[in-house]
Amino acid sequence: MAFADTCSRPEGSSTGAAAADGTRTYLIGGNWKSNGTVASLEKLIAEFNAAGPIPANAEVVVGAPFIHIPIALQSLRKDIEIAAQNCSLTGTGAYTGEVTASQLKDMGVTWVILGHSERREGFGMAGEDSELVAKKTKLALSEGLKVMLCIGEKKEEREAGTTMDVCAEQLKAATAVLSEEDWANVSIAYEPVWAIGTGLTATPEMAQETHADIRQWMADNVSPAVAAAVRIQYGGSMKGANAAGLMAQTDIDGGLIGGASLTKGFFDVVNGVPSA
Repeated sequence: MAFADTCSRPEGSSTGAAAADGTRTYLIGGNWKSNGTVASLEKLIAEFNAAGPIPANAEVVVGAPFIHIPIALQSLRKDIEIAAQNCSLTGTGAYTGEVTASQLKDMGVTWVILGHSERREGFGMAGEDSELVAKKTKLALSEGLKVMLCIGEKKEEREAGTTMDVCAEQLKAATAVLSEEDWANVSIAYEPVWAIGTGLTATPEMAQETHADIRQWMADNVSPAVAAAVRIQYGGSMKGANAAGLMAQTDIDGGLIGGASLTKGFFDVVNGVPSA
């Protein structure tokens, strides 16, 4: 029994119709990064619990810091899933400071965010390369977690016209180790690095162009069926003011939300999901 199964979380509620057969359910992910205190998290959870229904054609997940995962599992409404923001490349054992996919699963965590640009870049330490991210993804899937796999280009790469070269390199490492069946439990989070936390964002048309290119790459390099089914989130400063316009695009299947997920305004993004 997972730790979460012993918790009495409040019920959630939904509105509208579920996604029709053969269409993709939107995925709205929140990434709290290394933010928050017990007091601020309790306040935020209370706001989310009181925020009203979630569209039935959307799945909502929040990525909490490791230390706050138990609080979220105990008190956040049941219709918001809990993600970790990273997991180790190892199983359990003598790996000081690491948190394994199996431990997360045992807690009741259902998702993990891997390959985020901040971890690829590193912060005072070596960043994670695409092969390492791919290995972590395979291990997380094997332990029963679902994965938001982050990819995306820097500003200078966008300006040089190499956006898809960068995204393809990051995806190629994953396709080398994942089976077609694995992709049913993977979402691709496209995050233009130049738009994260800067207030800049791609226009809906710019974002759609890259999402369509990613989906075509998946069709050419994995399979048309996987490409049609895989969800591609937009992760470049999505917020309530631009969410509806972005998610109205054909190949944008939700978002991975940073700063805006730390406020009750996160539900402005959730409520920007188009009706089924």
